[in-house]
Amino acid sequence: MIRHMLYGLVAVISATLMIAHPHSAASQAMLSCAGRSDVVKFLDKNFAEKLTAVGLVNQNSVLEVYAADSGTWTLVVTDVHGISCILLSGDSWDSMPALPGIAT
Repeated sequence: MIRHMLYGLVAVISATLMIAHPHSAASQAMLSCAGRSDVVKFLDKNFAEKLTAVGLVNQNSVLEVYAADSGTWTLVVTDVHGISCILLSGDSWDSMPALPGIAT
């Protein structure tokens, strides 16, 4: 369980670094990008994923996590122009409750 949480943390950090630091056009072409509303509709229609978490990456982008009750999840970054790119996706998503005594 801890190993899976660590892998998830590494994935989020990697995705954040990928957005915060520019890459070559060739590596960016691997991302699936479209208008935010189209990406949100696609995730809802095909996977029943809903917005679960959101965070500011920098002044130019927002990181969003979409997840479904089935456990599928998708990590999306949206820029200030409304273009969203799917960075990662997977399954077995599980929201963690706040633990007593740990500041969140």
